[in-house]
Amino acid sequence: MSLEEIIQTINDEFSAKSAVRDATLTRSRQLIKHCANAIRATHRREPDAADSLLQQADAIAAEMVADAKQYPDIYFAGYTQDALKELSEAHLTRALILNSPLPTPQSLGVESAAYVNGLAETVGELRRYALDSLRRGDVTASESVLDLMDEIYTMLITVDFPSAITRDLRRKTDIARSILERTRGDVTTAIRQEKMKTAMAAFEARVAALE
Repeated sequence: MSLEEIIQTINDEFSAKSAVRDATLTRSRQLIKHCANAIRATHRREPDAADSLLQQADAIAAEMVADAKQYPDIYFAGYTQDALKELSEAHLTRALILNSPLPTPQSLGVESAAYVNGLAETVGELRRYALDSLRRGDVTASESVLDLMDEIYTMLITVDFPSAITRDLRRKTDIARSILERTRGDVTTAIRQEKMKTAMAAFEARVAALE
């Protein structure tokens, strides 16, 4: 091959790769948007809307992964894996809040690192759900969510590998611990207040009976 032909071959290769990169960036943004909307729908207790958004997200992710896997540096790039982490978080949040079977990394078509990082970020969404439950006066539901958060944290700390393998999971696990402890404090305060209300009501009932 002449030098001109070699350079033309390289240009063709770079052109194809650039097109995949641009498409991956666009799809990753679309994927993140759909996942965020699915999580909001889950919090609003709109499972059908959440499922519809997640189905759309799954389709976008499948296309993104199929194209990006041609080029490992694009597939493992931060923007690609971050989008797949968001997909994991959205699916896991839905499953945890609606008490559905948990998806696996294989069923979602994501890498294990993206999955566990998505799981770590569900702790923040579960805190939001616990606080919403407290505002509704449902202390029992908030206790159940706190137990889920505790279980997730307990499992995450067993994933003890270098950050290069887990994509900085340890930092997210530390954040999850902080969120867990704040939520534990909020739920404990609510439980004490509930017990105090119950005790006061019982006392007032006894006083009224004596009058």
